[in-house]
Amino acid sequence: MAMMYQPELETMPRTELEALQLERLRLVLERVYARVPLYRDRFGEAGVKPSDLRTLADLTRFPFTRKQDLRDHYPLGLLAVDQREVARIHGSSGTKGKPTLVAYTKGDLDRWSEIVARSIVTAGGRSGDVFHVIYGYGLFTGGLGFHYGAERLGMTVVPVSGGQTARQATLMEDLRPRGIAGTPSYCLTIAEHMRAEGKDPRAIGIQYGIFGAEPWTEEMRQKLEDAYGLKAMDVYGLSEVIGPGVGIECIDAQEGLHIAEDHFLVEVIHPETLEPVPPGTYGELVFTTLTKEAMPVVRYRTGDVAALIPEPCRCGRTHVRMTRIKGRIDDMIIVRGVNVFPSEIEAVLFATEGLAPHYQIVVEREGGLDRLTVFVELDVVWARQAGDPADSGVEQALCARVASRLRDVLGLSTDVRAVPAGSLPRSEGKAVRVIDRRHVYA
Repeated sequence: MAMMYQPELETMPRTELEALQLERLRLVLERVYARVPLYRDRFGEAGVKPSDLRTLADLTRFPFTRKQDLRDHYPLGLLAVDQREVARIHGSSGTKGKPTLVAYTKGDLDRWSEIVARSIVTAGGRSGDVFHVIYGYGLFTGGLGFHYGAERLGMTVVPVSGGQTARQATLMEDLRPRGIAGTPSYCLTIAEHMRAEGKDPRAIGIQYGIFGAEPWTEEMRQKLEDAYGLKAMDVYGLSEVIGPGVGIECIDAQEGLHIAEDHFLVEVIHPETLEPVPPGTYGELVFTTLTKEAMPVVRYRTGDVAALIPEPCRCGRTHVRMTRIKGRIDDMIIVRGVNVFPSEIEAVLFATEGLAPHYQIVVEREGGLDRLTVFVELDVVWARQAGDPADSGVEQALCARVASRLRDVLGLSTDVRAVPAGSLPRSEGKAVRVIDRRHVYA
Protein backbone atom coordinates (compact mmCIF):
# COMPACT_ATOMS: atom_id res chain seq x y z
CA MET A 1 0.00 0.00 0.00
CA ALA A 2 1.27 3.45 -0.90
CA MET A 3 2.03 6.00 1.78
CA MET A 4 -1.13 8.02 2.48
CA TYR A 5 -2.12 10.98 4.61
CA GLN A 6 -5.70 9.87 5.32
CA PRO A 7 -5.97 6.22 4.26
CA GLU A 8 -9.41 5.81 5.83
CA LEU A 9 -10.72 8.41 3.35
CA GLU A 10 -8.46 7.79 0.37
CA THR A 11 -9.29 4.06 0.20
CA MET A 12 -12.96 4.34 1.20
CA PRO A 13 -15.20 1.80 -0.61
CA ARG A 14 -17.24 3.45 -3.35
CA THR A 15 -20.59 2.75 -1.68
CA GLU A 16 -19.46 4.48 1.51
CA LEU A 17 -17.89 7.36 -0.40
CA GLU A 18 -21.02 7.96 -2.46
CA ALA A 19 -23.18 7.89 0.68
CA LEU A 20 -20.89 10.53 2.22
CA GLN A 21 -21.06 12.62 -0.95
CA LEU A 22 -24.87 12.46 -1.01
CA GLU A 23 -25.12 13.52 2.63
CA ARG A 24 -22.77 16.47 2.10
CA LEU A 25 -24.37 17.43 -1.22
CA ARG A 26 -27.80 17.74 0.40
CA LEU A 27 -26.37 20.10 3.00
CA VAL A 28 -24.66 22.20 0.31
CA LEU A 29 -27.83 22.58 -1.74
CA GLU A 30 -29.83 23.53 1.35
CA ARG A 31 -27.15 26.03 2.35
CA VAL A 32 -26.95 27.89 -0.97
CA TYR A 33 -30.74 27.81 -1.45
CA ALA A 34 -31.26 29.45 1.92
CA ARG A 35 -28.37 31.93 1.84
CA VAL A 36 -27.40 32.81 -1.77
CA PRO A 37 -30.06 34.67 -3.81
CA LEU A 38 -28.46 33.61 -7.13
CA TYR A 39 -28.91 29.93 -6.35
CA ARG A 40 -32.41 30.38 -4.93
CA ASP A 41 -33.46 32.16 -8.14
CA ARG A 42 -31.68 29.67 -10.45
CA PHE A 43 -33.18 26.66 -8.66
CA GLY A 44 -36.62 28.26 -9.00
CA GLU A 45 -36.11 28.88 -12.72
CA ALA A 46 -35.08 25.22 -13.15
CA GLY A 47 -38.06 24.03 -11.11
CA VAL A 48 -35.97 22.22 -8.49
CA LYS A 49 -35.54 22.40 -4.73
CA PRO A 50 -32.86 20.84 -2.49
CA SER A 51 -35.40 18.24 -1.39
CA ASP A 52 -35.54 16.96 -4.98
CA LEU A 53 -32.06 15.48 -4.56
CA ARG A 54 -32.56 11.81 -3.69
CA THR A 55 -29.54 10.31 -5.48
CA LEU A 56 -26.26 11.72 -6.78
CA ALA A 57 -27.64 11.39 -10.31
CA ASP A 58 -30.35 13.92 -9.44
CA LEU A 59 -27.69 16.65 -9.39
CA THR A 60 -27.95 16.83 -13.20
CA ARG A 61 -31.37 18.46 -12.74
CA PHE A 62 -29.77 21.45 -11.04
CA PRO A 63 -28.40 24.48 -12.97
CA PHE A 64 -24.74 25.22 -13.70
CA THR A 65 -22.62 28.01 -12.23
CA ARG A 66 -20.23 29.94 -14.49
CA LYS A 67 -17.29 32.26 -13.99
CA GLN A 68 -19.45 35.08 -15.28
CA ASP A 69 -21.76 34.58 -12.31
CA LEU A 70 -18.90 35.43 -9.95
CA ARG A 71 -18.02 38.47 -12.04
CA ASP A 72 -21.64 39.63 -12.19
CA HIS A 73 -21.81 39.44 -8.39
CA TYR A 74 -18.40 40.99 -7.77
CA PRO A 75 -16.91 41.31 -5.25
CA LEU A 76 -18.55 38.83 -2.84
CA GLY A 77 -22.19 38.53 -3.90
CA LEU A 78 -22.20 34.72 -3.66
CA LEU A 79 -21.27 34.52 0.01
CA ALA A 80 -23.14 31.88 2.00
CA VAL A 81 -21.95 33.24 5.38
CA ASP A 82 -21.95 36.60 7.09
CA GLN A 83 -18.97 38.62 5.86
CA ARG A 84 -17.67 38.80 9.45
CA GLU A 85 -16.99 35.06 9.20
CA VAL A 86 -14.67 35.49 6.21
CA ALA A 87 -11.05 34.83 7.23
CA ARG A 88 -9.32 35.26 3.85
CA ILE A 89 -9.99 36.29 0.25
CA HIS A 90 -8.23 34.93 -2.83
CA GLY A 91 -8.89 35.48 -6.50
CA SER A 92 -8.07 34.58 -10.06
CA SER A 93 -5.31 36.35 -11.96
CA GLY A 94 -7.84 38.40 -13.88
CA THR A 95 -5.95 38.02 -17.17
CA LYS A 96 -9.20 37.70 -19.12
CA GLY A 97 -11.25 40.35 -17.30
CA LYS A 98 -12.10 41.49 -13.81
CA PRO A 99 -10.68 39.15 -11.13
CA THR A 100 -13.06 36.62 -9.62
CA LEU A 101 -12.83 36.73 -5.84
CA VAL A 102 -13.45 33.80 -3.52
CA ALA A 103 -13.81 33.77 0.25
CA TYR A 104 -12.78 31.32 2.97
CA THR A 105 -13.89 30.85 6.58
CA LYS A 106 -11.42 29.59 9.16
CA GLY A 107 -12.99 26.18 8.68
CA ASP A 108 -12.43 26.39 4.92
CA LEU A 109 -8.76 27.24 5.43
CA ASP A 110 -8.33 24.36 7.83
CA ARG A 111 -9.89 21.89 5.38
CA TRP A 112 -7.90 23.34 2.48
CA SER A 113 -4.56 22.90 4.27
CA GLU A 114 -5.59 19.32 5.04
CA ILE A 115 -6.47 18.67 1.39
CA VAL A 116 -3.12 20.09 0.21
CA ALA A 117 -1.21 18.12 2.85
CA ARG A 118 -2.90 14.98 1.52
CA SER A 119 -1.94 16.00 -2.02
CA ILE A 120 1.72 16.51 -1.13
CA VAL A 121 1.91 13.07 0.49
CA THR A 122 0.26 11.58 -2.62
CA ALA A 123 3.05 13.15 -4.67
CA GLY A 124 5.79 11.71 -2.46
CA GLY A 125 6.20 14.36 0.24
CA ARG A 126 6.61 13.68 3.94
CA SER A 127 7.08 15.45 7.22
CA GLY A 128 10.54 16.98 7.60
CA ASP A 129 11.14 17.53 3.87
CA VAL A 130 12.52 20.85 2.70
CA PHE A 131 9.83 22.04 0.27
CA HIS A 132 10.61 24.85 -2.20
CA VAL A 133 7.46 26.74 -3.26
CA ILE A 134 7.83 28.56 -6.59
CA TYR A 135 4.15 29.36 -7.14
CA GLY A 136 3.22 33.02 -6.76
CA TYR A 137 1.98 34.29 -3.41
CA GLY A 138 -0.84 36.82 -2.98
CA LEU A 139 -4.37 36.63 -4.40
CA PHE A 140 -3.30 33.63 -6.53
CA THR A 141 -4.06 30.49 -4.53
CA GLY A 142 -0.97 28.52 -5.57
CA GLY A 143 1.70 29.87 -3.25
CA LEU A 144 -0.25 30.16 -0.01
CA GLY A 145 -2.21 26.99 -0.76
CA PHE A 146 0.93 24.88 -0.92
CA HIS A 147 2.56 26.87 1.89
CA TYR A 148 -0.09 26.08 4.50
CA GLY A 149 -0.56 22.52 3.29
CA ALA A 150 3.17 21.87 3.60
CA GLU A 151 3.29 23.41 7.06
CA ARG A 152 0.29 21.27 8.04
CA LEU A 153 2.31 18.24 6.99
CA GLY A 154 5.31 19.33 9.08
CA MET A 155 7.62 20.32 6.23
CA THR A 156 10.30 23.00 6.13
CA VAL A 157 8.81 25.50 3.69
CA VAL A 158 10.93 27.80 1.53
CA PRO A 159 8.40 30.46 0.36
CA VAL A 160 10.32 31.85 -2.60
CA SER A 161 7.31 32.64 -4.83
CA GLY A 162 7.89 33.33 -8.55
CA GLY A 163 10.66 35.27 -10.26
CA GLN A 164 14.28 36.03 -9.34
CA THR A 165 15.57 33.01 -11.23
CA ALA A 166 19.15 33.31 -10.02
CA ARG A 167 17.99 33.38 -6.40
CA GLN A 168 15.73 30.37 -6.99
CA ALA A 169 18.72 28.41 -8.25
CA THR A 170 20.97 29.51 -5.38
CA LEU A 171 18.42 28.57 -2.72
CA MET A 172 17.85 25.18 -4.34
CA GLU A 173 21.58 24.49 -4.38
CA ASP A 174 22.11 25.65 -0.79
CA LEU A 175 18.98 24.25 0.91
CA ARG A 176 18.69 21.10 -1.23
CA PRO A 177 14.90 20.66 -1.15
CA ARG A 178 13.48 17.18 -1.42
CA GLY A 179 10.40 18.58 -3.18
CA ILE A 180 9.50 21.59 -5.33
CA ALA A 181 6.21 23.04 -6.54
CA GLY A 182 5.71 25.49 -9.41
CA THR A 183 4.61 25.96 -12.99
CA PRO A 184 6.37 23.47 -15.31
CA SER A 185 7.49 26.09 -17.81
CA TYR A 186 9.18 28.28 -15.20
CA CYS A 187 10.80 25.32 -13.45
CA LEU A 188 12.39 24.41 -16.78
CA THR A 189 13.61 28.00 -17.06
CA ILE A 190 15.34 27.66 -13.67
CA ALA A 191 17.03 24.46 -14.81
CA GLU A 192 18.10 26.17 -18.03
CA HIS A 193 19.65 29.02 -16.01
CA MET A 194 21.58 26.56 -13.86
CA ARG A 195 22.98 24.72 -16.86
CA ALA A 196 24.01 28.04 -18.42
CA GLU A 197 25.99 28.67 -15.21
CA GLY A 198 27.74 25.34 -15.64
CA LYS A 199 25.76 23.63 -12.86
CA ASP A 200 23.76 20.41 -12.93
CA PRO A 201 20.19 20.66 -11.53
CA ARG A 202 20.25 16.91 -10.91
CA ALA A 203 23.01 17.38 -8.33
CA ILE A 204 20.56 19.10 -5.97
CA GLY A 205 18.86 15.78 -5.23
CA ILE A 206 15.21 16.84 -5.68
CA GLN A 207 13.03 13.72 -5.47
CA TYR A 208 9.61 14.98 -6.58
CA GLY A 209 8.07 18.02 -8.23
CA ILE A 210 4.44 19.17 -8.15
CA PHE A 211 3.68 21.08 -11.34
CA GLY A 212 0.50 22.81 -12.45
CA ALA A 213 -1.35 26.09 -13.08
CA GLU A 214 -0.94 25.57 -16.85
CA PRO A 215 -1.65 22.65 -19.19
CA TRP A 216 1.38 20.45 -19.83
CA THR A 217 2.17 17.20 -21.59
CA GLU A 218 3.87 13.85 -21.07
CA GLU A 219 6.73 15.21 -23.15
CA MET A 220 7.08 18.12 -20.72
CA ARG A 221 7.10 15.60 -17.88
CA GLN A 222 10.07 13.87 -19.49
CA LYS A 223 11.91 17.19 -19.87
CA LEU A 224 11.38 18.01 -16.19
CA GLU A 225 12.39 14.57 -14.98
CA ASP A 226 15.49 14.57 -17.16
CA ALA A 227 16.46 18.09 -16.07
CA TYR A 228 16.17 17.55 -12.32
CA GLY A 229 16.29 13.78 -11.87
CA LEU A 230 12.95 13.88 -10.04
CA LYS A 231 9.49 12.39 -10.52
CA ALA A 232 7.10 15.00 -11.91
CA MET A 233 3.50 15.02 -10.67
CA ASP A 234 0.62 16.97 -12.19
CA VAL A 235 -1.63 18.92 -9.80
CA TYR A 236 -5.01 20.51 -10.48
CA GLY A 237 -6.98 23.19 -8.72
CA LEU A 238 -8.79 26.44 -9.32
CA SER A 239 -9.64 29.28 -6.98
CA GLU A 240 -13.38 29.11 -7.62
CA VAL A 241 -13.46 25.56 -6.25
CA ILE A 242 -10.78 25.99 -3.57
CA GLY A 243 -7.27 26.24 -5.08
CA PRO A 244 -4.55 23.59 -5.46
CA GLY A 245 -5.37 20.16 -4.13
CA VAL A 246 -8.54 19.35 -6.06
CA GLY A 247 -6.62 16.60 -7.87
CA ILE A 248 -3.05 15.29 -8.01
CA GLU A 249 -1.08 12.40 -9.46
CA CYS A 250 0.40 9.78 -7.15
CA ILE A 251 4.12 9.13 -7.19
CA ASP A 252 3.40 5.38 -7.24
CA ALA A 253 1.68 5.28 -10.65
CA GLN A 254 1.59 8.76 -12.25
CA GLU A 255 -1.51 7.60 -14.10
CA GLY A 256 -4.16 10.28 -13.69
CA LEU A 257 -4.92 12.82 -10.99
CA HIS A 258 -6.71 11.58 -7.87
CA ILE A 259 -9.67 13.87 -7.11
CA ALA A 260 -10.44 14.48 -3.43
CA GLU A 261 -13.98 13.17 -3.85
CA ASP A 262 -14.88 13.54 -0.20
CA HIS A 263 -14.64 17.32 -0.79
CA PHE A 264 -15.46 17.73 -4.50
CA LEU A 265 -18.06 16.08 -6.72
CA VAL A 266 -16.87 15.93 -10.35
CA GLU A 267 -18.71 15.62 -13.65
CA VAL A 268 -17.60 15.81 -17.28
CA ILE A 269 -20.06 17.27 -19.78
CA HIS A 270 -20.17 17.94 -23.49
CA PRO A 271 -19.48 21.70 -23.68
CA GLU A 272 -22.19 22.28 -26.29
CA THR A 273 -25.00 19.88 -25.37
CA LEU A 274 -24.18 20.15 -21.64
CA GLU A 275 -25.01 16.46 -21.28
CA PRO A 276 -22.79 14.09 -19.26
CA VAL A 277 -20.24 12.12 -21.29
CA PRO A 278 -19.10 8.55 -20.54
CA PRO A 279 -15.94 7.84 -18.51
CA GLY A 280 -12.84 8.12 -20.67
CA THR A 281 -14.45 10.69 -22.97
CA TYR A 282 -12.99 14.19 -23.03
CA GLY A 283 -15.28 17.06 -22.12
CA GLU A 284 -15.58 20.03 -19.78
CA LEU A 285 -14.87 19.47 -16.09
CA VAL A 286 -17.67 20.50 -13.71
CA PHE A 287 -17.21 20.63 -9.93
CA THR A 288 -19.53 20.92 -6.96
CA THR A 289 -17.94 21.69 -3.60
CA LEU A 290 -19.09 19.47 -0.74
CA THR A 291 -17.42 21.02 2.32
CA LYS A 292 -16.89 24.74 1.60
CA GLU A 293 -18.66 27.14 3.93
CA ALA A 294 -18.00 30.69 2.72
CA MET A 295 -18.63 30.34 -0.99
CA PRO A 296 -19.81 26.91 -2.13
CA VAL A 297 -20.32 26.37 -5.85
CA VAL A 298 -22.83 24.03 -7.48
CA ARG A 299 -22.00 22.47 -10.85
CA TYR A 300 -19.27 25.00 -11.63
CA ARG A 301 -18.20 24.87 -15.27
CA THR A 302 -14.42 25.13 -15.21
CA GLY A 303 -13.72 25.50 -18.93
CA ASP A 304 -10.99 22.85 -18.56
CA VAL A 305 -11.00 19.83 -20.87
CA ALA A 306 -10.25 16.38 -19.41
CA ALA A 307 -11.70 12.88 -19.01
CA LEU A 308 -12.47 10.74 -15.95
CA ILE A 309 -10.82 7.42 -15.03
CA PRO A 310 -13.18 5.55 -12.68
CA GLU A 311 -11.05 2.42 -12.14
CA PRO A 312 -9.17 2.27 -8.81
CA CYS A 313 -5.49 3.14 -9.07
CA ARG A 314 -2.82 0.53 -8.43
CA CYS A 315 -1.63 2.70 -5.54
CA GLY A 316 -4.73 1.57 -3.63
CA ARG A 317 -6.72 4.82 -3.69
CA THR A 318 -10.35 4.47 -4.71
CA HIS A 319 -11.29 8.05 -5.60
CA VAL A 320 -11.95 8.74 -9.27
CA ARG A 321 -9.05 10.08 -11.31
CA MET A 322 -8.96 12.61 -14.12
CA THR A 323 -6.61 12.79 -17.06
CA ARG A 324 -4.22 15.71 -17.27
CA ILE A 325 -5.86 18.84 -18.64
CA LYS A 326 -5.84 18.78 -22.42
CA GLY A 327 -6.47 22.51 -22.55
CA ARG A 328 -9.11 25.13 -21.92
CA ILE A 329 -12.17 25.55 -24.07
CA ASP A 330 -11.40 29.28 -24.39
CA ASP A 331 -7.74 28.58 -25.22
CA MET A 332 -8.58 26.21 -28.04
CA ILE A 333 -7.55 27.73 -31.38
CA ILE A 334 -9.79 27.22 -34.39
CA VAL A 335 -7.61 27.42 -37.50
CA ARG A 336 -9.24 26.88 -40.86
CA GLY A 337 -12.02 24.95 -39.13
CA VAL A 338 -9.67 22.68 -37.18
CA ASN A 339 -9.72 22.65 -33.36
CA VAL A 340 -6.15 22.93 -32.05
CA PHE A 341 -5.00 22.75 -28.43
CA PRO A 342 -1.52 24.15 -27.69
CA SER A 343 -0.76 20.94 -25.77
CA GLU A 344 -0.99 18.97 -29.04
CA ILE A 345 1.72 21.16 -30.55
CA GLU A 346 3.83 20.95 -27.40
CA ALA A 347 3.74 17.15 -27.48
CA VAL A 348 5.28 17.12 -30.96
CA LEU A 349 7.91 19.76 -30.18
CA PHE A 350 9.07 18.21 -26.92
CA ALA A 351 9.36 14.79 -28.54
CA THR A 352 11.72 16.19 -31.21
CA GLU A 353 15.45 15.92 -30.60
CA GLY A 354 17.25 19.17 -31.24
CA LEU A 355 14.58 21.56 -29.91
CA ALA A 356 14.74 23.48 -26.64
CA PRO A 357 11.60 23.36 -24.42
CA HIS A 358 10.47 26.86 -25.41
CA TYR A 359 8.00 27.77 -28.12
CA GLN A 360 5.37 30.29 -29.16
CA ILE A 361 2.35 29.88 -31.42
CA VAL A 362 1.22 32.81 -33.56
CA VAL A 363 -2.03 32.82 -35.52
CA GLU A 364 -2.55 35.47 -38.19
CA ARG A 365 -4.93 36.07 -41.07
CA GLU A 366 -3.50 36.84 -44.47
CA GLY A 367 -5.67 37.30 -47.55
CA GLY A 368 -8.67 35.88 -45.73
CA LEU A 369 -6.86 32.69 -44.70
CA ASP A 370 -5.60 31.72 -41.25
CA ARG A 371 -1.89 31.08 -40.91
CA LEU A 372 -0.39 29.15 -38.00
CA THR A 373 3.31 29.73 -37.24
CA VAL A 374 5.23 27.91 -34.51
CA PHE A 375 8.43 29.59 -33.34
CA VAL A 376 10.99 27.29 -31.75
CA GLU A 377 14.52 27.46 -30.37
CA LEU A 378 17.25 24.93 -31.06
CA ASP A 379 18.75 23.09 -28.13
CA VAL A 380 22.08 24.80 -27.44
CA VAL A 381 24.10 21.59 -26.95
CA TRP A 382 22.53 19.94 -30.00
CA ALA A 383 23.21 23.03 -32.14
CA ARG A 384 26.82 23.17 -31.01
CA GLN A 385 27.34 19.55 -32.05
CA ALA A 386 25.70 20.25 -35.41
CA GLY A 387 28.20 22.99 -36.20
CA ASP A 388 26.29 25.87 -37.76
CA PRO A 389 22.76 24.45 -38.26
CA ALA A 390 21.59 27.44 -40.31
CA ASP A 391 24.44 27.32 -42.82
CA SER A 392 24.49 23.55 -43.11
CA GLY A 393 20.77 23.20 -43.76
CA VAL A 394 20.26 21.11 -40.61
CA GLU A 395 18.02 23.78 -39.07
CA GLN A 396 15.83 23.95 -42.16
CA ALA A 397 15.53 20.17 -42.31
CA LEU A 398 14.60 20.01 -38.62
CA CYS A 399 11.87 22.64 -39.04
CA ALA A 400 10.51 20.84 -42.08
CA ARG A 401 10.41 17.55 -40.15
CA VAL A 402 8.51 19.20 -37.29
CA ALA A 403 6.07 20.84 -39.71
CA SER A 404 5.41 17.47 -41.33
CA ARG A 405 4.74 15.86 -37.95
CA LEU A 406 2.41 18.69 -36.93
CA ARG A 407 0.50 18.30 -40.19
CA ASP A 408 0.00 14.60 -39.40
CA VAL A 409 -1.17 15.31 -35.83
CA LEU A 410 -3.28 18.43 -36.39
CA GLY A 411 -4.55 17.84 -39.89
CA LEU A 412 -3.43 21.24 -41.15
CA SER A 413 -0.25 22.83 -42.42
CA THR A 414 1.95 24.94 -40.15
CA ASP A 415 5.00 27.10 -40.63
CA VAL A 416 7.81 26.20 -38.20
CA ARG A 417 10.58 28.76 -37.73
CA ALA A 418 13.71 28.55 -35.61
CA VAL A 419 14.74 31.68 -33.70
CA PRO A 420 17.97 32.38 -31.78
CA ALA A 421 18.42 30.64 -28.43
CA GLY A 422 17.01 32.71 -25.58
CA SER A 423 14.92 34.98 -27.83
CA LEU A 424 11.48 33.58 -26.94
CA PRO A 425 9.93 35.05 -23.77
CA ARG A 426 10.48 33.19 -20.49
CA SER A 427 7.58 33.36 -18.07
CA GLU A 428 8.02 33.51 -14.30
CA GLY A 429 4.48 32.20 -13.88
CA LYS A 430 2.05 30.80 -16.41
CA ALA A 431 3.61 30.62 -19.85
CA VAL A 432 2.00 32.61 -22.67
CA ARG A 433 2.04 30.12 -25.52
CA VAL A 434 -0.42 31.59 -28.03
CA ILE A 435 -0.60 34.99 -29.72
CA ASP A 436 -3.72 35.36 -31.87
CA ARG A 437 -3.40 38.37 -34.16
CA ARG A 438 -6.42 37.64 -36.32
CA HIS A 439 -8.49 40.40 -34.73
CA VAL A 440 -6.04 42.93 -36.22
CA TYR A 441 -7.35 42.06 -39.66
CA ALA A 442 -11.00 41.81 -38.71
